[in-house]
Amino acid sequence: MTDQDVSNVRPPGTLLELFKGFLSIGARSFGGVMPWAHRVMVEERRWISNADFAETVGLCQFLPGPNIGNTSVVLGKRWFGWRGSIVGFLGLVAVPFIWVLGLAAFYADYAEIPLVRSIVIGVGAAGAGLFIGTAVKLGRPLAHLPAAWVVAIGCFLAVAVGRVSLLAVAPLAVAVAFFFAWRKWL
Repeated sequence: MTDQDVSNVRPPGTLLELFKGFLSIGARSFGGVMPWAHRVMVEERRWISNADFAETVGLCQFLPGPNIGNTSVVLGKRWFGWRGSIVGFLGLVAVPFIWVLGLAAFYADYAEIPLVRSIVIGVGAAGAGLFIGTAVKLGRPLAHLPAAWVVAIGCFLAVAVGRVSLLAVAPLAVAVAFFFAWRKWL
């Protein structure tokens, strides 16, 4: 779906549909939730546009807590009020909660086996690849805006290269982004 074609966007019609959507995201989110959240909400179910997804996730990355967990709360509230916030979040975390408990019990007993350690390292590499792919998808709506590149590269250089705390970088990045938006550069 292109960002210009928002006529196909249709938010979930019921709390059950919201729950099932976030349940499907949480159930498939091995290696990271973001790729599956984008796929389900933007590409499969067409609940929101790509641009709306990027904006909502951008807000939720700034908030404390897990990005897509925050997104499930924000979008659930947008569509169904406080009930939607609860239902969306519970749908998202139900299956991963059960998986994590089971895998933690397994890993506690078998962590010293070299094959198990190798699998964990491989899963981490796959997760990094999924994260990079999603970052590219999230950046597409902003790629044609030079001011967005300034903010993104500035944040990357400060945090990844300069090792400045994200807590110090985020407020400055928000201020710069507000300034750019005020000047109509974003």
